[in-house]
Amino acid sequence: MLLNIDLTLPFREPVLIFTLVLLIILVVPIVLNKFRIPGIVGLIVAGVVLGPNGLNILARDASIVLFGTVGLLYIMFQAGLEIDMIDFKRYKVRSLVFGSLTFLIPILVGTATFLYIHGYEVKPAILLASMFAPHTLLAYPIVSRLGLSKNEAVTLTIGGTLITDTAVLFVLAIIINSTQGDTGVWFWVFMVVEMIIFVAVVLWIFPKIAKWMFKQLESEKGAQYIFVLTVVFAAAFLSEVAGMEAIIGAFLAGLALNPLIPHTSALMNRIEFVGNNIFIPFFLISTGMLVDLTVLFTDTNAMLIAGTIVVLAPLTKYAAAFFTQKIFKFSILQRNLIFGLSSAHAAATLAVVLAGFEIGLLGESALNGAVVLILVSSIVSSFSTEKVGRKLAILESRRKPDISVKQDRILVPIGNPETIERLIDLSVILKNPDQKGPIYPLAVVIDNEHAEEEIFKKNKMLQEAITHASATDSDVQLVSKIDVNVSSGILRAIKELMITEVVLGWNAKITTRDRIFGTVLDSLLDNTDEMILVCKIIQPLNTTGRIVVIVPTNAELERGFMRWVRSVKLLSTQLGAPIVFRGRKRTLNKLKSVIADTKPTVEADYVPYASLNEISTMKAELLKDDMVVVISARKRTVSYNSAMDYVPRILSRNYKDNSFIVIYPEQYPVYQTVPIKPTAYAGKNEEEEF
Repeated sequence: MLLNIDLTLPFREPVLIFTLVLLIILVVPIVLNKFRIPGIVGLIVAGVVLGPNGLNILARDASIVLFGTVGLLYIMFQAGLEIDMIDFKRYKVRSLVFGSLTFLIPILVGTATFLYIHGYEVKPAILLASMFAPHTLLAYPIVSRLGLSKNEAVTLTIGGTLITDTAVLFVLAIIINSTQGDTGVWFWVFMVVEMIIFVAVVLWIFPKIAKWMFKQLESEKGAQYIFVLTVVFAAAFLSEVAGMEAIIGAFLAGLALNPLIPHTSALMNRIEFVGNNIFIPFFLISTGMLVDLTVLFTDTNAMLIAGTIVVLAPLTKYAAAFFTQKIFKFSILQRNLIFGLSSAHAAATLAVVLAGFEIGLLGESALNGAVVLILVSSIVSSFSTEKVGRKLAILESRRKPDISVKQDRILVPIGNPETIERLIDLSVILKNPDQKGPIYPLAVVIDNEHAEEEIFKKNKMLQEAITHASATDSDVQLVSKIDVNVSSGILRAIKELMITEVVLGWNAKITTRDRIFGTVLDSLLDNTDEMILVCKIIQPLNTTGRIVVIVPTNAELERGFMRWVRSVKLLSTQLGAPIVFRGRKRTLNKLKSVIADTKPTVEADYVPYASLNEISTMKAELLKDDMVVVISARKRTVSYNSAMDYVPRILSRNYKDNSFIVIYPEQYPVYQTVPIKPTAYAGKNEEEEF
């Protein structure tokens, strides 16, 4: 049978080719990590060595090109997907400044060099300079792995990438059309109209379709991933139809889906896993296959062009990063990180040189010089980003404010199998991403003659919980308790596991026994001081439009104030949903300062209310996708008011179409007292204070 397999070089057997590529992706990064060399460099070098210009073991055929293209689009898509949209909007002016600098400096310096030193004509000189004006976020996976994707320098660089790449491709379109004699008024009109329509479709229509699809496919996790890929490639195709490169469409698709894919969700985990381990490595290997090092020793002109480009490209990119640092007073580490991210050239550079080669403005020397630039810039970018990123990650970890002393330990009592997935998803979102502790799904079995049968049923439910949680790459530790009643089992688990937060499902049915002896929630509130969240999730979490938070007076005086604020901010950040705080002015003023002084950054509005009665009429102001969060309180605490006892009933009756969470903040133990000054509302009707 071995004789029937074609082993001639380059390999043509699909299974053999795919096996060899997977071995490269597996082995090369592991080996290079031993020498502290970024795996990205190894994959590119592997492409050089094994490609058609090296040992000719692998051909850069249609399959390699296809997977490589997918990997390139994936890089741009993930950059748009992981960007902090609030910071992106906040720093849009800075992104515009950096994008302009990183476009103008290289293209002006490069044009002058090729025009006056190398003797090129104007159009070829501009095209050659355009090769090192754009950049590809080749080192973005390094930044993402180090947890720096939300750093201001990274956000600014990503925004600048969109600007400079678009500007270069716009220049390319002008040169190509002017060479072909088509630069009339209608050319400009059609180009602008096409771009406007394209951007409107991707950023306005696609998110609406995506929100509807995610609601329909809530239980179909695989279908959600396929839909996301469809959106990415549809946007990339529309970008090409509009006369731009596909990478622009992929990036805009990431921005469009950003609010709909929580960063800790199972869907995001699938996107990152497949991209970082399959598609992006394919792109790096295919990029290395373009390099022909022998050209440098046989073509003097190619050597001169390559030398000029390799020297000028990093110098002009560093100049752009340097001026950006001085203008916005960034640190030296941030400046070097901007340079590292913006110094790699691949996608747009190839587009420019290939287009110039096809219309006859550039020769093979320029093509080979561009390929050498891709190799050298990729290595420089990878090493620089890795080195600077590690230092900056260590520095940022020291600066993060500690707004809660305890490490998150979240308990999720499981009673209804229909709510397991949503409660686990909510718990993953609420968990501090910087902490590695597990989430604890809990099953409590009543100690009676049916205990054995109930244990079997509960364990099956817990297995469903751990299966779902594993898709989010979250650590889960299952807990089972046999006790005299449910509340006693939960309380025992809270003490034994040192739980900080309990996430309960909403129970709308109150039996006669509950009215006499109290509900599980009543027992927990009376016997534990930890934060408790009672949740009724109607809509898929990732389709949440706004988070409306109703805050009682004196909430800022409670021990658990900072913890529930952090939880709400994490919820907002992960869901991409702005917050609307409703409360008394004094409480809102305290919230404003806390929100501004602690990470993560969120978009928030502050709307005063007059009394608790507004919670009944507030329904008219809400949209179907809004989530309501009510900060309640235990009895005999400084923020408690008897009117709070009616809140669950109001939510249950008036907010049937909205998801809601009632939060009971962490309290001081009953034997501790907190000195409280007389409040400013003394003398007012206490029933109206909430």
